[in-house]
Amino acid sequence: MKYTAPFWLPSGHLQTIYPAIAIAKPAIQFRRERWDTPDGDFIDVDFVDGQPGHPFVVLFHGLEGSSDSHYARALMADVQARGWSGAVPHFRGCSGEANRAPRFYHSGDAAEIDWIIRRLHARRGKDSGKFYATGVSLGGNALLRWLGESQHQADFIDAACAVSAPLDLAQGGVSLSSGFNMLYTRMFLQTLKPKCVAKLQQFPGLFDLDALHAARDLYAFDNVVTAPLHGYRDTDDYWHRASAKHVLTDITLPTLVLNARNDPFLPGRHLPQRASPRVVLDYPEHGGHVGFAVGGPPGRINWLPKKLIHFLEQHG
Repeated sequence: MKYTAPFWLPSGHLQTIYPAIAIAKPAIQFRRERWDTPDGDFIDVDFVDGQPGHPFVVLFHGLEGSSDSHYARALMADVQARGWSGAVPHFRGCSGEANRAPRFYHSGDAAEIDWIIRRLHARRGKDSGKFYATGVSLGGNALLRWLGESQHQADFIDAACAVSAPLDLAQGGVSLSSGFNMLYTRMFLQTLKPKCVAKLQQFPGLFDLDALHAARDLYAFDNVVTAPLHGYRDTDDYWHRASAKHVLTDITLPTLVLNARNDPFLPGRHLPQRASPRVVLDYPEHGGHVGFAVGGPPGRINWLPKKLIHFLEQHG
């Protein structure tokens, strides 16, 4: 399935912003479960319940995303229409309620992916249908990190897809730190900073409040919060070690890596060209960051879920 951008969405920015804010999201009735984590925290997981024996799709959302994100609703609507089952686990603090532990979530969170995905798989039972894993943006990068680090230990997954993952976090960080792209950075910081202020009320002295307020880009934010809270020396260490590009050659199960070359978050010239024979690198010229709208105005966001499910069915 080749993607062709509508003529009325001519740029990567429009292809990114318009689908996220202007196209109606499908209505989905999720069933929520709260899970206690191994470190005494919790996450909320939103489920779509399908027919027994049909496939199951888990979706890991992007930075500050949730089950309400346009791409999550679009995919789960398609999953539901097929009678399949699905789940959207929320990363720490992304389900509408502050998490309890002195941590958040990050692009290299393979350990978090591991316990979530193994718990989901274990409850399915031996007679269930295919089990598929997908991730978008930050969630896609974290999923790829887990796939590469786990190698054959991840082979209980039948197939996987990552969409608009920041495969090279350093180059993505540079891209988001200047010009029009600062719009995206400010959007992220508008929700991240209040969460961090609240976290300091839970854990006084966890990080420097003045440095947090002074952060104007993701490099500074990650230096103050993300890196030290999650075991990295600093932003440079985090962006290097967490980037999925380093493990693409280690993935052992069928995996689609879908990134538009005009994605403002990671320009096409920085997309990796080497991967395992099991990995399909699909880099269309257009699509923006998790955009991929199709049709005439006001457009539709159903191309992406159809693309992902087509790959999963063909390769799983």
